[in-house]
Amino acid sequence: MKNLILLIAFSVLMASCRKDLKPIPEEQQQVIPPDPLSTVKGFYLVNEGNMNMNKASLDYMDYTKGIYRRNIYNEVNPSIVKGLGDVANDIGVYGSKLYIVVNVSNKVEVLDVRTGKRITQINITNCRYITFKDGKAYVSAYLGKVGDPKAPNGVVVQIDTVSLTEVKRVDVGRQPEEMAIVGQKLYVANSGGYSPGAYERTVSVVDLNSFAVIKNIAVAINLHRLKADQYGDLYVTSRGDYYDIPSKMFVIDTKTDEVKKTFDIAVSNLVIDGDIAYYYGSEWSYDEAKFTVTYGMLNVKNETLMDRGFISDGTDKSITIPYGIAVHPITKEVFVTDAKNYVSPGKLYCFNTAGQKKWTVTTGDIPAHFAFIY
Repeated sequence: MKNLILLIAFSVLMASCRKDLKPIPEEQQQVIPPDPLSTVKGFYLVNEGNMNMNKASLDYMDYTKGIYRRNIYNEVNPSIVKGLGDVANDIGVYGSKLYIVVNVSNKVEVLDVRTGKRITQINITNCRYITFKDGKAYVSAYLGKVGDPKAPNGVVVQIDTVSLTEVKRVDVGRQPEEMAIVGQKLYVANSGGYSPGAYERTVSVVDLNSFAVIKNIAVAINLHRLKADQYGDLYVTSRGDYYDIPSKMFVIDTKTDEVKKTFDIAVSNLVIDGDIAYYYGSEWSYDEAKFTVTYGMLNVKNETLMDRGFISDGTDKSITIPYGIAVHPITKEVFVTDAKNYVSPGKLYCFNTAGQKKWTVTTGDIPAHFAFIY
């Protein structure tokens, strides 16, 4: 009886505390003059948040009002007590929905793209990246527990974007990362990142009609980024082993599904806009216990490195850890995020086409992934 009374008392206390819980309010900052007629209405920036701290968050830059809004997810979805979750690893827009891949929380959040209101969540273990084609979303997933060297092969999960349910999945390599679709082929960069010394070194090719792996292209160890240009080529990055094997970038011809060129440069992330790939390298060395940071541009039409970077005013010296990159689809402004020390708010920088800083704003923790809306 005494235990029952204590249980009731505890329940009442927790209920009263629950009523007192308030979502962390969003913050707003006027960044640029409002442009109500802007073709690009704005962009979402998802902040990963440090692992196991449950601090993933969502920001929104509103071009029509010129306002940067921090932490909108909690403001719009106050009933989701744990917020967005743990490590938001990717974001994408398809139709009227916004998809956020929350890695350590093992879910894909689906929101209304206009309001940010949550529609549902799709549970996928250790999910990583997302891409879309013909009414389907494709999500790469490590499976297994975070960091488990005995984790099974990863998968790509096909999701129907109308019913928001899983349709089917296909096995690929261990710890699959970014994907790109060219024609009816889905390319998946496999890393094997949970097994240093036994990294994966292939790009899996999935036929979208049969949804089966039809080929594995040998590239290099510990693959990560995978971007398609308008000429039928893929740019895939290798992180090396952080010791003796350096990072490199490779070009795959999707007509032959073979590597046709190698760039001996460190590329941590890149974005391709038209004929230009904008990239940065933030290469970690365990031997030297430091990051080496570089910025550059590459002409994907003639597959040559350009002799200049995209930051010309020295602002790059103020960026501690570049962590995300995007290009405005119309103005061609370049955006770079700074993760700083990984545990406190980061920064977002906007550069004009001459490489000069236009504005900067404080973000959430570890700002990383962009999605523009029209």
